Amino acid sequence: MSTDKKNTKGKINIEIDEKVSEGVYSNLAIINHSVSEFVVDFISIMPGAQKNKVKSRIIITPQHAKKLSKALNDNIKRFEESYGSIKDYENPNIQLNFGPTAKA
Repeated sequence: MSTDKKNTKGKINIEIDEKVSEGVYSNLAIINHSVSEFVVDFISIMPGAQKNKVKSRIIITPQHAKKLSKALNDNIKRFEESYGSIKDYENPNIQLNFGPTAKA
């Protein structure tokens, strides 16, 4: 096996374009699931806005959802070790309405 193949085995080369690297702000995530997938909708709720739109939707397998959960927990633990406990504020009871809805 050549040195080049040894060095690249098990590595993933990832690129990110400029628009995606800017990110999307979200202050609400809604998670739904079926037997085969998890759907995570990221929403930006702005005070006084009549309508708030889903900014991004990510669909992943249950296995990847579990890996994501573990990775988030690990990163939150490291963050809190460096910067202190993250305050968990009570969220107001918000009625979610995904529209438009069909009527017969």
